[in-house]
Amino acid sequence: MQNLTGIITSEEYYCPSTSTEPKTKIIFSAINIPLSITAFVGNVLVIAFLPKVSSLHPPSKLLLGCLASTNLCVSLVAQPLYIILLLSSEYSKPCYYSGVLFNSTSTIFCAVSLMTLTAISVDRLLALTLGLQYRQVVTLRRVWVIIVCVWLYSTKNAVISIYILTIGYSIFAIEVILCIIVSTCCYTKIYQVLRQNQVHLQDNVHQGQQNGEQIALNVARYRKTVSTALWVQITLVASYLPFALVAAAVFFYGPLPNLAWYPPLALVMLNSTLSPFLYCWKIREMKQAVKDTITQMCCFCN
Repeated sequence: MQNLTGIITSEEYYCPSTSTEPKTKIIFSAINIPLSITAFVGNVLVIAFLPKVSSLHPPSKLLLGCLASTNLCVSLVAQPLYIILLLSSEYSKPCYYSGVLFNSTSTIFCAVSLMTLTAISVDRLLALTLGLQYRQVVTLRRVWVIIVCVWLYSTKNAVISIYILTIGYSIFAIEVILCIIVSTCCYTKIYQVLRQNQVHLQDNVHQGQQNGEQIALNVARYRKTVSTALWVQITLVASYLPFALVAAAVFFYGPLPNLAWYPPLALVMLNSTLSPFLYCWKIREMKQAVKDTITQMCCFCN
């Protein structure tokens, strides 16, 4: 229910008078338990083996590491709180406090993931367009400053959403739209530049230039890096866009039934599980490192 000012407070929202079917809560709780475990294992592997990937520039590794760390926080903090919220009865302290904590932490992690993915798309565009100046422009120090600012900004939005959910959700919906627009523009520009490079490469091969093979190798290596970021970007958009639409609906139409939140939140949690598998699938060095480690562990156990 909305109060007289038309603003929804967190206490009014998390424990509404209309209860949800208990079987539905149990089903979504059962879904999130294995997702939390697989997300934890997968992201720990990514964080452990990412430093061994020599094909990535250190700032790019830092951005991917920030994304994996955020996904790890989701599996350790947000998903357990969400399970507690689902299994808590209405009008109880666990319902309210787990709801507030889940809302604040998930707001931070979702916003950080979105902005980090957007930063990765900008990083890939700069790497392609700046050439030799890329290492001078994109440095570890600047990337660290961006990451700290992203976390501080996301924390501020989480504090706002604790007291006024409608404003917090509207800000998040706007963030999703802006991040999708920026990332789409970056990857569209990347596709155009790569296509021009492909035409230029074919001209060099026809003219018999000696550096044609080297250009082909660099373009192929860059395509693999962009492909990895693009797959993660597509997964993130597919996971968070339904949540953003429901958040926008809350802003325009007021509180929605709890059941309307369950599928979008399940997709958000699924993203933390899918991202590390995309890393291992698309980055060959990381895939090989994971395989070697698993082989060594099996040999040790035997």
